[in-house]
Amino acid sequence: MGTQALTTMKNNDQDDIMNRMIGRCPAMQEVYALTQKAASTSATVLLMGETGTGKELIARAIHELSPRATGPYVRVNCGALSESLLESELFGHVKGAFTNALENRTGRFDAAHGGTIFLDEINSMSYKLQVKLLRVLQEQEFERVGESRTIRVDCRIVAATNRDLLDEVEEGRFREDLYYRLNVIPVELPPLRARGDDIKLLAKHFASKFAEENNKSGLSITDSFLDALEDYSWPGNVRELENYIERAIILSQGSSLTVDDLPKHVRGLAPVRSAKRSDKSIDMLCQELVSQGLSELEPKANNAHQKIVSLLEKELIFQMLRLCQGTQTKTAIRLGINRNTLHKKIEEYGLAEEARG
Repeated sequence: MGTQALTTMKNNDQDDIMNRMIGRCPAMQEVYALTQKAASTSATVLLMGETGTGKELIARAIHELSPRATGPYVRVNCGALSESLLESELFGHVKGAFTNALENRTGRFDAAHGGTIFLDEINSMSYKLQVKLLRVLQEQEFERVGESRTIRVDCRIVAATNRDLLDEVEEGRFREDLYYRLNVIPVELPPLRARGDDIKLLAKHFASKFAEENNKSGLSITDSFLDALEDYSWPGNVRELENYIERAIILSQGSSLTVDDLPKHVRGLAPVRSAKRSDKSIDMLCQELVSQGLSELEPKANNAHQKIVSLLEKELIFQMLRLCQGTQTKTAIRLGINRNTLHKKIEEYGLAEEARG
């Protein structure tokens, strides 16, 4: 087979891998470009983003697009195991190293030799194991638990975190030298609420997939169903969207998916989980706005709730726009709402000047 034919096959394989990723928004296009650039190297990659944004999908794509594609791809969830179990899982152990170590065991780094190891939830790794990982990154060597013999390994490390590792460094929970070793090529995945029309693209993809799996291939999707998805904040990101589409497909009784097939909180009929706040300045601001809203009400008015909620919402958006220097995508992410929803609110509250920075 000629060189040109091999190149064509390789390009086709790359296209197939990238086509598995759904998303047209600028932020995701940047992620795809970085993925392809990083894949051709042996550099360590740090994937950052909220839970459910697709970090493992990107990690696997980096491996499959790399010269190591024929080698093993090994995934380890660092947050799912205790320190002792994770150490044995990563580096292996010898018989008798600890209670119940009845035989020698090969670790995940050994298993990933010649390929890629994906370390998910790297932020949950203990300080002790961070030291051992740093040595692997620097020297490509380690010892199994209970053994002094040094093992050399050749594998590419892709790590992922849903926390800000610099915050973890400042809090003394993550080694600064390890952070810089991991952060050679950082790739930040945007939350779903900041991806605009990608929500509809993903919804249609998942609907097609689950409709076929459940023998409902003729099922259509109403506009109201898609609009409701766009208005929801998606704290669980793509994973949450996928779960709700599957649920809707399974429970749907009609010939199309309607807004009634979605959970109440997605439709805005029940509260979405919210973080507890203890900031006294926020409490004081709320009290001031409530007082202001009450004072502006007509004596016989019956819209106190709507008036006060609108005041609070306007002030919150105003302050966040100022904090983010008018950048709407960043503001939407910080507020936990969809960018289209933010744009509507900016128009509704007359905050266009703040949105221009």
